[in-house]
Amino acid sequence: MITLMNETIKQLAIIGPTASGKTALSIEIAQKRNAYILSLDSLSIYKEIDIVSAKPTLEERAGVVHFGIDHLYPNEHFDVTTFVKLYQEVYQKAIVERKNLVIVGGTSFYLKMLLDGVSDLPPISKTTKEKTLQWLKNLKEAYQFLYDMDPDYMQRIAQSDRYRIEKALNIYLETGMTPSEYFKAYPPASVIDGSLPIYQIDIEREALRKRIALRTGVMLKEGLIDEICMLEKKYTRNPNCMKAIGIKETLDYLDGIYDRAMLEEKITTNTARLAKRQTTFNNSQFEGVIKGSVDELKRILL
Repeated sequence: MITLMNETIKQLAIIGPTASGKTALSIEIAQKRNAYILSLDSLSIYKEIDIVSAKPTLEERAGVVHFGIDHLYPNEHFDVTTFVKLYQEVYQKAIVERKNLVIVGGTSFYLKMLLDGVSDLPPISKTTKEKTLQWLKNLKEAYQFLYDMDPDYMQRIAQSDRYRIEKALNIYLETGMTPSEYFKAYPPASVIDGSLPIYQIDIEREALRKRIALRTGVMLKEGLIDEICMLEKKYTRNPNCMKAIGIKETLDYLDGIYDRAMLEEKITTNTARLAKRQTTFNNSQFEGVIKGSVDELKRILL
């Protein structure tokens, strides 16, 4: 299974829309294949966001070590580079500890980035950081400054996206290159070591809708509203994660926009729409994928 001499491990990825059964399948495979699990999920990565993220409980994890879950607090920022570092750390840990690796998650954009790679950013000097902070005192002006130099790059960034504006400023002020020039000079390289077969859960839309509706009802019974109240009180509504499906609808409910029945329907509908987008993305972005139902993939893998 693992060749320490060549520093290789067996790894695979499981993708599929939300509520399609990825979590249970990944845990069963990890148990049978002596593997760690790396979760690629934009909500499960946060501590304290438990019910609405549908992250597996400690009991459900069945003794399998998970990474990418409970990694950050809701007011901490993350992007694809967070998952790049996590993958690299987990991969090396798996080699040392003679484990294999199962990568799983609904946010398969991050898997795509691991496969396609990301460009390394230059080391940023203290002087550059100080200049960037001066620019950031007027975010609108900073954005316009960068847009005038590099409209192709900046048109993909929102004028309120302080994090990405800061990154673009750092690149320009440190290297004298626009972001487009920099990323052309330093193109991305795949982060994945070795081969990575991808297995995609194929599920009929109406069956998935029923699973989503069932899961939404369970979340509400388990205390979804109380969890969102706690998160709002502790972290306010400012963090990006507070705009996630399940959270934003509950905040609207708390504002009196929906009653409880409408809240359940809104979460179900918006989650189903997300599932459709996820399936479209998965079908268009990955090649050589092995597709099947949960039972079919289980037979193939186990």
